[in-house]
This record gives sequence, structure tokens and C-alpha cells, in this order.
Amino acid sequence: MSDHDDSFMRREIDAIPGAVARLLEEGADELAAAGRALAARDPSVLVTVARGSSDHAAAFLKYAVELVAGIPVASVGPSVASVYGARMRLDDAACLAISQSGRSPDIVDMARLARASGALSLALTNTPGSPLAAACDRAIDIRAGAERSVAATKTFVNSAVAGLALLAAWRNDARLAEALDALPGHLERALDADWTALADALAGDGSVFILGRGPAFAIAEEAALKFKETCQLHAEAYSAAEVMHGPVSLVGAGFPVLVLAARDAAEAATVATAEALADKGARVFVTAAGGGRARRLGFAATGHPLTDPLALIVAFYGFVERFARSTGHDPDRPVHLRKVTETR
Repeated sequence: MSDHDDSFMRREIDAIPGAVARLLEEGADELAAAGRALAARDPSVLVTVARGSSDHAAAFLKYAVELVAGIPVASVGPSVASVYGARMRLDDAACLAISQSGRSPDIVDMARLARASGALSLALTNTPGSPLAAACDRAIDIRAGAERSVAATKTFVNSAVAGLALLAAWRNDARLAEALDALPGHLERALDADWTALADALAGDGSVFILGRGPAFAIAEEAALKFKETCQLHAEAYSAAEVMHGPVSLVGAGFPVLVLAARDAAEAATVATAEALADKGARVFVTAAGGGRARRLGFAATGHPLTDPLALIVAFYGFVERFARSTGHDPDRPVHLRKVTETR
């Protein structure tokens, strides 16, 4: 456990392993019941409704569901209901709405529409009595505890973990369930990952690319948002495959690139992209072993391809909070932002 407690964000990052353990222990019955409901519905498609960090959790779960359950997952724009008043055909579907506050009117409206359109609707929220919880067939309390920093950290991780636990219960996936039980210990190790070399590469630079593949691409999207929120640093997330189809033109000598490689089937290809960018002169940092030109960053391997990316975001959170403070920013009070954003 880190001894840094200079910000609410830091304290909340340090609380992530305990928050995950609490969710898995106290929420076990709730998650199992929701999993049985999904198994009984046997949906042919899952739609997700979310914004911001919650939408990154939904993107992470999209990959997880498609890989484990083998059904397509689509993100539905909340404005379909709140602005455009459209109808949808969701008789053979399930809907997963994610919101830490559960109060944004557009998220609530879309969840209501999905339910009225025939979908089995489930909510992941940190506020059990919220309007979103009331709008859905089932609501799962992610049990992250109060989060005072504007930048979401433990609510993101607990939303993702709740989704994975729901998936494990739905598909009776014992290996995934065992990996989740072991996850808090791996997240403790992730808190100690040393990424100080990355700070030197970012100093004085106006932009950074963050790359991932599969579930780790969703983690890259979350990392890019945190750079923008807490450091006012322009960061863009790309698939490690897509970056070579155009964005690579921006990569010049010394351009910083963070490559989030998980221990999964995409690891070798992701590391190969990291090395290709390093060969072009970029300053590349990768969360993988190897002796190439890309510099290795510390990581905590979890032993499962779907939990491994969550250890990466915990390591990143620890880094970005320190980097924000070192560059004169207050990670608890990002410019122009509030903790709860209510859109219509």
C-alpha cells in the first residue's frame, strides 16, 4: 500500500483493492441472482448505456462479453431516448446501464426505454437508491464507497469488476470467478508499479498516444481521459492495430507513446507495434517484458486475460495522480469539471 495521501484521488486509488474485495464478498448474492436472470433470458445481443469513465467500463465489458459469451455488444447513445425520442426493438436483448451516480437524466431515460422495449435491464451504480436503479429490472450496487475526487478511479474499477462477476455468474465461468477472487491481491501489487520513467518522457510534451488491444484498448481510453482530466495533457487512445492506419503519421522523434499490453492473445502483436513505433524514433513505454527499444514499465500479472487489464489501470492511476501533482495540477479539482455531470 502506498503511503501517499496528498489528495482524495490518491486515497481512493489506494482503496481500490479493498473496494473490490468488498464488492465480491458483500455483493455475491446480488451478482449471482443477476447472472441467473441473464442466463434465463439468454439474450442474443447486449446493449450498454453509459458516458465518460462508465462508458470505458462498458467498452471493457463489451470485449469480455463477446469473448466469453459469444454474443455481440453494442453501445447505445443515450440521446436516442432523451433527445430524439426514438423507439427500439429489444425483445431478445439485455441492457446494461452504468453510472456511478445513477442520476444523469439521459442515462436514466435510455435505461427506461430499453426496459419498455423488451430488454432485461440491469444497472451498475454506486448509488443503490438512484433513479437509474429504480428504472431497471435489477440494480447492482458496486460498493465502491464514497468517491470525493472528481476523477473516477475506484468506481471505474468496481464497475468493471461487477461486470466481470456478472459475466462469470451468467456463463458459469469458474476460472473467471477464481481470477476475480484473487484480484485484490494483484491490485495491491499494481499500486507499487514504478512508472517514473514515463514522467520524464511527458515533461514538456503536448501530446501522448496510449495504445491497447481488445479489453486493454478500453483501458487505454480510460487512461487518456485521466490525462486530460487531471493533467490537462492532450492524450489520445488508439487500438494498437488502428494506430498504424493513419495516426502513426503524427509520431516523430521523441513522441511519447504508452502501450498497455495485457497478458492475453494480443500481447505479442501489441508489443510488436510498440517496437515498430520505437524504431520510428518515438519514446515508447510498454507494460510487457522484453529487451527491445520500447522501455518496460512495471506491471502486476494476474493470471487471467480479463483481469490483467484492470491491474494496468490501477498502476496507471497511481502514476497519473503523482504526475498531476508534480506538474502543478490538483487531481481532485480538474478545470471546468464537476463530480456529477447530468446531461439530457
